[in-house]
Amino acid sequence: MRLTKSLVKSLTKSLAKSLAKPLAASLGLALAFGLTEISLAGIALADDLPLPARTLPAPTSDDISPQMQAIIAARPNPNANPLWKTGEEARASADAAAATAKQRIPGLLARLNLTMTAQTMGGVRVHVITPKVLPAANRSRVLMHVHGGCYVLSPGEAGTIEAILMAGIGHYKVISVDYRMPPEAYFPAALDDAVTVYREMTRTVNPRRIAVFGTSAGGALTLETMLKLKELKLPMPGAIGVGTPMADATKTGDSFYTSEGVDNVLVSRDGFCDAATKVYAHGHDLRDPLISPIYGDMHGFPPAILTTGTRDLLLSNTVRTHRKLRRAGVEADLNVYEGQSHAQYGRGDDIPETREAFGEIAAFFARHLAK
Repeated sequence: MRLTKSLVKSLTKSLAKSLAKPLAASLGLALAFGLTEISLAGIALADDLPLPARTLPAPTSDDISPQMQAIIAARPNPNANPLWKTGEEARASADAAAATAKQRIPGLLARLNLTMTAQTMGGVRVHVITPKVLPAANRSRVLMHVHGGCYVLSPGEAGTIEAILMAGIGHYKVISVDYRMPPEAYFPAALDDAVTVYREMTRTVNPRRIAVFGTSAGGALTLETMLKLKELKLPMPGAIGVGTPMADATKTGDSFYTSEGVDNVLVSRDGFCDAATKVYAHGHDLRDPLISPIYGDMHGFPPAILTTGTRDLLLSNTVRTHRKLRRAGVEADLNVYEGQSHAQYGRGDDIPETREAFGEIAAFFARHLAK
């Protein structure tokens, strides 16, 4: 088949509105390069792109610290496939992992010069982490932290490590929400607890002096909390920190496929985190914006800083959230770290990338929170 330039223009316009997007793109490209006649033979209209087998080298870039290079190059998580069916199964795994995580906490608190106490706020369990020396600029500011763990992991003190890093590196008082998890409670218990603690905080602190942050499920809960505050017509905080959020539980997004087996933390879109989210949802629609906040209305959200890595299975979730915030007119920064898989920027206080990432988030909060 032979086409004139005018016919190419007509076909490109009509095909761009049809399902044959690859064909339209090919025609448009040909026209852009001034071709007056092209052949339609051999243009693939398939949705899937087959890829050859390949080897992914370990990172050696000079701008990645030796500590992070070792983390990135590690073999895939050997515990990536416990496909829990019940809250009881998930909690047994969570308790075992928490016992190991808790052993890190005394050393972290000592090195970062912090204190931590367990309390309740509005009936919700929390841990309050406070720098022993609090800068004058932050004495009236407080951060609320919602921990990650796919809605089922990191119970109790085990969920405070990210909050400890932020308190120590950013020099803020942080209240970490120990929200209810399966089998104690299911959706929307985690969100309800976050909203309750936020309400309690605003009784004594100006909302403009509060920031809310979290990573993974904590990143999703941060966004879900903003949606719920809008619904309840409650005042928004001054800023939010959204780390590689589980913003879409329906497995929609390019990196769910491009980072399959590359992300050495989550490993697969069909692994433990997907199973855990379904346990938490307890039969509820996964497209509900209070589970998948990417489907919610983000107009009116506070300024946001988002963090991810190039090998993160949730890179697309983070990028899509960033674009949605920007399209809603929300100021939003996006930090993407070279080579990192899911949430590896939060691995430890002795890793340069951890101090860099939390320093960036702390500085963002400092710019946006009222004094």
